[in-house]
Amino acid sequence: MSMRTLKFDTLVVGGGIAGLQTALDLADQDFKVAIVDKDATIGGKMIRLSKVFPTLDCASCITTPKMAAAAHHPNVTLFTYCELNTLKREGGRIQAGITRKPRYVDEVKCIGCRQCEYNCPVYVPDEEQGGFAARKAIYIPFSNAIPQIALLDAENCTLCGKCAKVCPTQAVDYFQEPEHFAIEAKTAVLCTGFELTPLADKVQYGAGKIPNVISALQMERLLAPHGPYNRVLRPSDGMEPDSIAFIQCAGSRDKSMGVPYCSRVCCMYAIKQAMLLSGAVPLADISIYYMDIRTFGKGYEQFFQNSKAMGVEFIKGKVASIDPGENGTVKLHYEAQGEDGGVKVAEHDLVVLSLGMVAGWNPEGVCAVSLGDDHFIKTVKPKTAPTLTDMEGVFTAGVAAGPKDIVDTIVEAGSAAMEASNYLISLERTSKAAA
Repeated sequence: MSMRTLKFDTLVVGGGIAGLQTALDLADQDFKVAIVDKDATIGGKMIRLSKVFPTLDCASCITTPKMAAAAHHPNVTLFTYCELNTLKREGGRIQAGITRKPRYVDEVKCIGCRQCEYNCPVYVPDEEQGGFAARKAIYIPFSNAIPQIALLDAENCTLCGKCAKVCPTQAVDYFQEPEHFAIEAKTAVLCTGFELTPLADKVQYGAGKIPNVISALQMERLLAPHGPYNRVLRPSDGMEPDSIAFIQCAGSRDKSMGVPYCSRVCCMYAIKQAMLLSGAVPLADISIYYMDIRTFGKGYEQFFQNSKAMGVEFIKGKVASIDPGENGTVKLHYEAQGEDGGVKVAEHDLVVLSLGMVAGWNPEGVCAVSLGDDHFIKTVKPKTAPTLTDMEGVFTAGVAAGPKDIVDTIVEAGSAAMEASNYLISLERTSKAAA
């Protein structure tokens, strides 16, 4: 049997803030847009943040309206929990092969009532909360997820049948199979985002085995008002930390990890989190160990100065190694720079690693776009047209093309939408001229 083929003007790969902005800009111009995302919900990394720098605005307050706008726009179609298998150019069109992974819940029947989740007896660590809280084996990822459709974790489900019994629409389907289909589009925009270098990759920093050494995204969850504890507590014993340290360049500017470049945003998000911690745990001592502070955007330098005025301590020095201390503390061995130099040791209750940004998607075997030396998507005119790839009709935006902050990501998404729009209009003109 041949796969069904759906036709659109533009295929947007990735439903983070870059993909959403691109899709909305194109949809408002009356183009038909498909968003394909590997997650069970759109929103990307931004919806998982607590606040954004330098304004300290609520991240959900910015992202959720765009998620809702995309979900309700008549020209946008969402395909969540899907994998992109192939993306190639054939006959002047973009041909994409898609696999919709089984949720084991019928997307049409599910009404998002969460009765299945409330009645499920199985608890597993919740990756949406940094592993600090638990979720059920059948669940909706978070309260403002879009779409509000349940997802069954087949690896942890015990097949007790309780979710199927309480579902008012009989949406639970234990025998659901992957669905394969194709999307044909005139253009495509790759907004595939980023991942952080794994904690386990940094052996000198405990390789992810020290419980009170966490990633920056885990700290975002601790700071979020809908986080796992509703306050900042250290994971090992639930104690409120009296001393918190941030280690910069813990996964960037490090050739041994294959990430020789600067990830750009680490200094700013560490400063942001330090300022939020000053309010959340006002009696705690907060230190940032850094090599260089890079405040590259509008208002960023003032943001940095404000954090120092709030009492955040900046220690210029490279942390060489981390060891577990007594009573759950974390011991840092670092080389201080400046007049008071030398190798020193400091102890903290909680340590946050500013891990490096790496490309969130590898197109090898899927798409013919080229990658740069940093493994991000290569743009052919980075200075004058930073969204153009070396594949005709395929554009890119956001961190898919290299590390950048949210502001630059949104601007670049608008640029990608305009490039795609101009390409679509040129195709239409050529078609009319030929007719």
